[in-house]
Amino acid sequence: MLPSISLWAGKKAFIRIKDTGIAPDDIRVVAGAAGGPKWLVLSHLDRVLFSSWLNVRKSPLFFIGSSIGAWRLATVSRNNPIEAITRFQEAYLGQVFGIKPSIHKINRVIESALDRLLASGGPAEILSHPWYRLNVMTVRCKGAAGSDKKALLLPALGAAALANTLARKNLGLFFERTLFYDARDTPPFFEMKGFPLIRAALNTENLKPALMATGSVPLLMPGVQNIPGAPTGVYRDGGIVDYHMNIDFTGSTDGIVLYPHYTPKIFPGWLDKKLFWRRPDYAAMDSVLMITPSRAFIDRLPYGKISDRSDFTRFAGDDKKRLEYWKTVIDMGRQIADEFMEVLDTGRIKDMVRPISAL
Repeated sequence: MLPSISLWAGKKAFIRIKDTGIAPDDIRVVAGAAGGPKWLVLSHLDRVLFSSWLNVRKSPLFFIGSSIGAWRLATVSRNNPIEAITRFQEAYLGQVFGIKPSIHKINRVIESALDRLLASGGPAEILSHPWYRLNVMTVRCKGAAGSDKKALLLPALGAAALANTLARKNLGLFFERTLFYDARDTPPFFEMKGFPLIRAALNTENLKPALMATGSVPLLMPGVQNIPGAPTGVYRDGGIVDYHMNIDFTGSTDGIVLYPHYTPKIFPGWLDKKLFWRRPDYAAMDSVLMITPSRAFIDRLPYGKISDRSDFTRFAGDDKKRLEYWKTVIDMGRQIADEFMEVLDTGRIKDMVRPISAL
């Protein structure tokens, strides 16, 4: 069978892995991308990474994610990551929205899944984890981008999309990048560049609203207003600015950034997905090791693709068939987890890793 994974590394990470391989204590940061149901293909990989391989370290390991990436990393920050992933996955698969649901119906269903993630003292448990440090990316909206009225929000998003085609920095006219961070240790990306940055320390009161905000897709869900500990305003999906987390993860510090990703593509922001000329800043990814499903693996999946939000349309009115497909994606994702652990154990990672700049 053809390989199930591809491994891509930035310049510094590539040299280091080729020379010495990789060990759990080499990892400084773990990144999680936005992408809705696309995360399901990584479910088994998350289980082995966070319940065993990375679970032997004692020094702080910094997590940073937007949207579902932040939710995944919050889940594995529970004391029992296997149980937490199973519980959250069940809640995620249990989401049923019906035909043309309102933004408030979608919000209630999503919040119910988040409540399952955070059940039984989740916020306190996550924020007291011995070595995992959760950091959540959101955006604070400016002007009409903060409205939930479609007549105001839709033109604002259209203007943001147009401005973004000219230059990515123009998103700053509509959204302010916001980092909710675990204040126990300053993360190495605390001074990330590219956009002015709002920072707010996480606590047990604001963890849930910060996670709701980072998953609040414009037009599908209402924004989250006035998160405690952060400047007044409306907060939305962190993927608007940081869809695939194309930032300087490590700053002046050493270490590798582990990036379990569902695609070998890097779109810096949500609005960049259709901009074929928008290239990521690969210099910012010098320390990244990205694990992705291989093309051969994706071709073996039903419909030749991973699960995504378009499945709600593809299987409209037939949630049973959609869930059968999603469960197949999850089950086949075990091949990704098994193969990654095998290349670690055998040292084949040195032979499989390729330069991320070749993407």
